[in-house]
Amino acid sequence: MKLTKFILATCAIGLVTASVAHSQTVGKAEDQIRWRQSAFTTLSWSMARIKANVNGEFNKEQVVQAANTIQTLAHANISSLFVPGTAKGKGWKNTEVKPEFFTDKEGAAKAWATFSTEADGLAKVAATGDAAAVKAQFGKVGQSCKGCHDKFHVED
Repeated sequence: MKLTKFILATCAIGLVTASVAHSQTVGKAEDQIRWRQSAFTTLSWSMARIKANVNGEFNKEQVVQAANTIQTLAHANISSLFVPGTAKGKGWKNTEVKPEFFTDKEGAAKAWATFSTEADGLAKVAATGDAAAVKAQFGKVGQSCKGCHDKFHVED
């Protein structure tokens, strides 16, 4: 189990690191938007996996994998994909980041730090297998996501 956790975390970190490096060398705004949209899609999918588990039959292994993915991405320097010139444009779809994200660097950094802290907590409680603790911490992660979305994300 520990080996699987290590392998998943290493692969996720490698994927994001490669995507950041690639986006920095390619330099196209569309590529950077596409990479960050992919990272956030992975975060969303992982959150959905945990939500299904805390609202249904709890599968510790699935929760641990998803929580570790969330934690890994929380520390993967995704902010490097939010560079000047990417406030507007299209990656896989039109970007949904508000221009304020690029001007309120302190607010954006604080929102991401909160998310990272809560993601660390989620990975920690997921490892215990305590479904009630996971549900409570999952709520905190969701609130940290909402805090950023409310301020910096254009809703469809």
